[in-house]
Amino acid sequence: MNPAKIPSLKIGDIEARIPIVQGGMSVGISLSGLAAAVANEGGIGVIGAAGIGMLEPDFKTNYREANKRALSKELRRARDLSDGVIGVNIMLALSDYDDLVKVAVDEGADLLFLGAGLLLKLPKTLSLERLQQARTKIVPIVSSGRAARIIFQHWAKRYQHVPDAVVVEGPLAGGHLGFKKEEIDDPNYALEKLVPAVIEAIEPFEQQFDKNIPVIAAGGIFSGADIARFMRLGAQGVQMATRFVATYECDASPAFKEMYLKCRKNDLVIIDSPVGLPGRAIRNDFLDDVARGIKKPFECPWKCLKTCDYRTSPYCIARALTNAKKGKLSDGFAFAGANAYRVEKITSVHELIDSLLDEYEKAMMT
Repeated sequence: MNPAKIPSLKIGDIEARIPIVQGGMSVGISLSGLAAAVANEGGIGVIGAAGIGMLEPDFKTNYREANKRALSKELRRARDLSDGVIGVNIMLALSDYDDLVKVAVDEGADLLFLGAGLLLKLPKTLSLERLQQARTKIVPIVSSGRAARIIFQHWAKRYQHVPDAVVVEGPLAGGHLGFKKEEIDDPNYALEKLVPAVIEAIEPFEQQFDKNIPVIAAGGIFSGADIARFMRLGAQGVQMATRFVATYECDASPAFKEMYLKCRKNDLVIIDSPVGLPGRAIRNDFLDDVARGIKKPFECPWKCLKTCDYRTSPYCIARALTNAKKGKLSDGFAFAGANAYRVEKITSVHELIDSLLDEYEKAMMT
């Protein structure tokens, strides 16, 4: 056996041949096309559920039903395209969070990645009995060992049951960040420190419930050498999003992907999102206008985020991200990780994963 060969990732009775989770990028960036392509390569493909119904004809008038219908369609299409591992990313901050969880479980999603909030209890639409019967595994996304410990303590006490894996996302991630602005560049919050802390927090629950609970490192992981580094720290898998935007199979528009190719390091900025969290995005004219205090008028047909106050928000983030997905960057913007400026070309998912595995093996041999 080659000791440098990358190990599989086992989450309960679900096993991915390659321990790479494609980060769930919502508002149409990672749908069935990208998720299935990653799953076919042996990784874990993830559909982003937030705003997923935006291309449905009744999205503006029937937001809740459009999202449910679209998620169901995308999961079924992913299953038609792949027999690999398919997950769904759902933000706890979504107003239709409970609805989307029910759809994902009913459609047999392998994994639910649940973030943008502390997962202290089961969604209203998912009983413990239903969860134990379902194929679906629960994977909270956290930004600290403390958050992981709080979640697992609540679950252990309330349900005598705990989640099946944990994603720990560091401050170099794209999109919404679970950190205060002053923590983002603080070395004390670097992913290299967070991963061991989360592993330590989870260990007592592995013993108590006699189960392996993988910790998956996320945020700023760009190369196979990065994967090797975090696996050596004890992570059993990694989550990567930015690298998968620059693939042919990514469900975003060519103009969206082009922003990644053109961006420079100083184009990556931290913004105040209407969600109430800081976020990392690629600077453009739209964000420059917002920074200057220019309000982007909009009507709010549906309060899609529990935390959004549409009366005071300078723009509608759902609309801005929808426009970006479609390539209308003058009326929106792209989220991106801290290493997006290092993306040099569009490639296939197959080529990307092949190169990551090659880099991993070389790193493990040194």
